Amino acid sequence: MTQPEETTPEPAATKPPKKTLNDTAMRFASAGPVVPLIIWLLYWKQKWGFAVLVSFCIAVTASELFAMTIPESKALRIWGTLSTMLVAAAFAFGDACPLGMGASILGAIGFVLVGVLLAGLIVPDPVETAAMRSGWLLGGPIYVGAAMGNVERLHLLPSGGGWVVMTMMLAWFSDTFAYFAGKFFGKTKLYPKLSPKKTVEGAIGGLFGSVIGGLCGHFFLIPNLPLVDAIVLALVAGAAGQAGDLFESLLKRSTGVKDSGTILPGHGGLLDRVDALIYTALFTLVYALFILPHRG
Repeated sequence: MTQPEETTPEPAATKPPKKTLNDTAMRFASAGPVVPLIIWLLYWKQKWGFAVLVSFCIAVTASELFAMTIPESKALRIWGTLSTMLVAAAFAFGDACPLGMGASILGAIGFVLVGVLLAGLIVPDPVETAAMRSGWLLGGPIYVGAAMGNVERLHLLPSGGGWVVMTMMLAWFSDTFAYFAGKFFGKTKLYPKLSPKKTVEGAIGGLFGSVIGGLCGHFFLIPNLPLVDAIVLALVAGAAGQAGDLFESLLKRSTGVKDSGTILPGHGGLLDRVDALIYTALFTLVYALFILPHRG
């Protein structure tokens, strides 16, 4: 009696992998719920609501920066984050100080300087990286704290909500337009040593996006913003924002990280999202305080 031939069982049907959102959709999906909250807080009568949000963002951004630059010491990372928040408060609310803005900023800088001195003497090891730690404990509070404090300072101006919204548009419209312009038209590398995917065509598209943000500021957000000023400001601040994006890429490459954090799916860390805003806010505040008042 012959044995029945052995048959190889059919492999079990495998379920097709679930489709995942692509990077672009993930970006919009994760940012979508945040935008209405920001807008509501910007135009809410109680100014402290937006100040709390900015303070939270500064704390997260600073902690991401120090996690990249001082990974070996949790205590110094906490100290750096607190110093950053103090500097931000001095820049944002210094006018409320009885001794004036200058005294507020001087006090914050003095606090940072003394803190760096003590940190270096109390936590000297490893000595080989002491200079880098000290440099970031000095520079980090200015890079994140002073710059992000400018966002809250913009909010305290007349039409403050409009100023902040336009500043965000200058940064994030630039980022969005640069992404799509680079994706569809990009051929010429912009700065491959720092960011291999960025292109000259994308940068031009980003400037176009910034100009759209400036036009929104002129027509809808800030009644006394002249059209020519809006366009020039958009080009200058937009270019500075793109440079800020490249600078953060330099920081990430030098510290060996891909993203500054993971708080925003599809975006990376919060520092990855505000690297351009840091500079658009600076240029917008300088314009609002020192140029616009003299524009007949």
